[in-house]
Amino acid sequence: MKKAVLFIFLILFFNCTKAPDSSLDNNDNEGSEVLNTPSVIKINEDKNTIKERFPAPKGYSWTEEQPNSFGYYLENFDLKKYGSPILKYDGSEIETQHLHEAIFDIDTGTKDLQQCADALIRLRAEYLFKNKKFDEIKFHFTSGDLMTWNDYKNGTRAFVNGNSVQFKKTAAFDDSYDNFRKYLDLIFNYAGTISLTKETKLVLKNEQLKTGDFLITPGSPGHIVFITGVSENKRGEKLFLLAEGYTPAQSIHVLKNPFNSEVSPWYRLDVNAAETKTARYFFEASNFRSF
Repeated sequence: MKKAVLFIFLILFFNCTKAPDSSLDNNDNEGSEVLNTPSVIKINEDKNTIKERFPAPKGYSWTEEQPNSFGYYLENFDLKKYGSPILKYDGSEIETQHLHEAIFDIDTGTKDLQQCADALIRLRAEYLFKNKKFDEIKFHFTSGDLMTWNDYKNGTRAFVNGNSVQFKKTAAFDDSYDNFRKYLDLIFNYAGTISLTKETKLVLKNEQLKTGDFLITPGSPGHIVFITGVSENKRGEKLFLLAEGYTPAQSIHVLKNPFNSEVSPWYRLDVNAAETKTARYFFEASNFRSF
């Protein structure tokens, strides 16, 4: 039996921004004059994966990802029909529908659990599960306690009582996908931006940024966007596609770049920037990280 302190208030206050829809987008005033500017880049609306739908800007080409890598998995992820709205976990539409360019074809669940950090955790875990890398499916709670898929499928469960958590083997072995989704819901409930920051590595150089890396603000309010595509020109300059989940739990979506219609939905990123503006969130400090 393992006992540890689980600070419930950390879970409640150190995940994504807990704002109502009307205030989700903290850049409305500063960027409002360009939010609806059409992109110069033609989007292949009839294509169904990220790499196929979003051609690289003129002078750039998509970087090559290793087959079976996390980056390859993301850039070839299926998308919903072009123009699909962002839906909350309850099936209703969020108010802000003009700042995304695509929707990942993956469920959000039926509870308000799969928020910003959880969206990336979901995709990372799905990638590992699909490639049978079961030993690597493990995530920390905000308290620091580790919950692995191997433990969960063998019957271990977390029991929270006030400020403490106990891990007990109470269920039979079950390695089904349905049980895997139950495991992820547990992770979504007790993990967040702080725990994800602690279990990943800092990216210090622009040339090291790759698909699957992410920009994160841990804390309250906290948020995360992740790289889902990279293009590069002959000078070695890179552009990036960004995606995110949000609060309340909603469709994982690819972001427009409302600040540069010449390259939208691509973004220029700098690990040393004092501020990074994305369509729905401004990051006041650069904290790029990698699994």
